[in-house]
Amino acid sequence: MDFGKLFELVVSSSLVNNYVFTMFLGLCIFFGVSKKMETAIGMSITFTTVMMISAAISWMVFKFIMVPLNIEYLMIIVFIGIVAGLVQGSDTVMRKVAPDLYNKLGIYLALISTNCIILAVPLSSVGNKYNFIETIAFALGSGLGFSLAMIIMASIREKLELAEVPGPFKGLPMAFVITGLIALAFTGFSGLITL
Repeated sequence: MDFGKLFELVVSSSLVNNYVFTMFLGLCIFFGVSKKMETAIGMSITFTTVMMISAAISWMVFKFIMVPLNIEYLMIIVFIGIVAGLVQGSDTVMRKVAPDLYNKLGIYLALISTNCIILAVPLSSVGNKYNFIETIAFALGSGLGFSLAMIIMASIREKLELAEVPGPFKGLPMAFVITGLIALAFTGFSGLITL
């Protein structure tokens, strides 16, 4: 096992190919939950956990069930089912363990199951023919990249509540401007690692 390659995979998927800032995926949850740091951290942990578990289960189902049965063409439907089951489980656990956070996340918790990043990670790992450990590293890096994006955005949006923002730019327009500027900063990582 080459730990250097695994490290590159984590760094690449979190910084260089960040799904939010370089591919602009997962923006519905990104804009909806990044208003407060507490909800951003809670969603980041939940999102990363669901992403890693769903990528691992999806890889095993694909490798050991779908390929032998020659039903690879059903992978999108099967992967969505796996993610939906995990989101339902995390929804139930969060309702019991952290009801305040559950209420603050609201509808966005259910939207994890339809989030394009959650589905893109197992599809990319299958498409890139990653082994099980590489799939976990890729999912971890993608989750860390999403978490980084959420935390950066939440910290900036909390500071903007104290700033004098012109009327037309208040709220979502300013969030779009900030996202564009952060995305420009993330392009500085391009070419850092090529896989």
